[in-house]
Amino acid sequence: MEIKQFEDKNLAHYSYAIVSNGEIALIDPSRNPQPYYDFAKEKNAKITAVIETHPHADFVSSHLEIHQSIGATIYVSKKLGAEYEHQTFDDGDAIVLGQVTLKSINTPGHSPDSISILAIDEIGKPYAVFTGDTLFVGDCGRPDLRENAGAITAARADLAKEMYYTLRNKLMTLPDDVLVYPAHGAGSLCGKGLSEKSSSTIGNEKQSNWSLQLSSEKHFIQELLHDQPFIPHYFTFNVAVNKKGAEPFASSIAKVEKRDPVTCQNCANSLNPDILLIDTRPQLQFKAGHLKNAINIMNDISFETWLGSIVKPNEPIYLIAENETALTQLIERTAKIGYETQIKLAFVSTFGNEKMDLFDSKLLKTNQDAYTILDIRNESEVKTKKIFSSSIAIPLYELRERMKEIPLQKPIVVHCAGGYRSAAGSSIIQAAFNGKVHVFDLSEAVKEFIA
Repeated sequence: MEIKQFEDKNLAHYSYAIVSNGEIALIDPSRNPQPYYDFAKEKNAKITAVIETHPHADFVSSHLEIHQSIGATIYVSKKLGAEYEHQTFDDGDAIVLGQVTLKSINTPGHSPDSISILAIDEIGKPYAVFTGDTLFVGDCGRPDLRENAGAITAARADLAKEMYYTLRNKLMTLPDDVLVYPAHGAGSLCGKGLSEKSSSTIGNEKQSNWSLQLSSEKHFIQELLHDQPFIPHYFTFNVAVNKKGAEPFASSIAKVEKRDPVTCQNCANSLNPDILLIDTRPQLQFKAGHLKNAINIMNDISFETWLGSIVKPNEPIYLIAENETALTQLIERTAKIGYETQIKLAFVSTFGNEKMDLFDSKLLKTNQDAYTILDIRNESEVKTKKIFSSSIAIPLYELRERMKEIPLQKPIVVHCAGGYRSAAGSSIIQAAFNGKVHVFDLSEAVKEFIA
């Protein structure tokens, strides 16, 4: 048996290929199936099975496309309520893959329909468990994403209780040397304390993972529910997409209308002002000149997450990049969260008549009272430490909905923890108030104020 781990760093997502005797089973594949096809060709093997541990909230899977393209059978829990052709895969069910056996374990907690897959090797020994979003290295899955999504909905407290017993009665009973392969690592919003490590063992997790330590059910539930990350707009949408199955990746992104590089003036004359304009260029380029009403979600490692947190599902957008290569990559990255159909036009632009003045942080050091200081960090960050005592806190993911809470009597200085989010937040405010107030981005200078 060979196990190949694939990593999508942008979404902190791990997917897997298990190979035995010329057959491959995929677990939780990403939106673009090509890397798995390339791997199968390299191994001279056939993909015969695709297993979904649950309908994912944070990315769109290629399970249906792989089934339609090469005939691989999709295996999911019957509780998922899948709307595509599939084989149910629950407690007691097994798949024979070459000389390997893959057994399903129902592991509710992150979602009611979660399963883990136990790989039993050629000599009949439990070798590895693929835990999806149930057990991570250093953490377990959050239980608050399925209150309004999926075939089965469940209150977070009820799922937290199920997680307590899933971990103790299902996963902790496996031998200590069984390898643990989760669906996510550090940076994912599917948990709150995930490790940078990409794999572990049951024994190591028993010793170091807080969620596997001996504690009462009550204490476990309280800890699991406490300070979970925010839920991006796109999460519920992705559950529905994955339950139904997504359009093929290549053909879907091919439908996105792309325009050749144009001048700012030509572009501005043809755009619908009611459609949200996403400018992905570096913030200094954006501030030097951009199109009216554009917001700056930069082409960085967390682009998908913040796009899906600021933009709502089915909300039409224009997408701007600094060059053709970046534009192509960004369309593909947008498709990873199922938003490619929302792109009404994608184009390259390096000009614009709107500007944002750069801010001199010395002004804030000498007279903070002269400004309305807006902290757009996440609630947990603000709770841990306020940077400016007089600041107003509105997290970036809620900013568009809470604009009326921002006073306009003074110039506004927007800050986060490092500069990426404040670039987006300050541009959102500038576009919304359209010259009614002077808006500044504190950007990386915020680090000068962090003790």
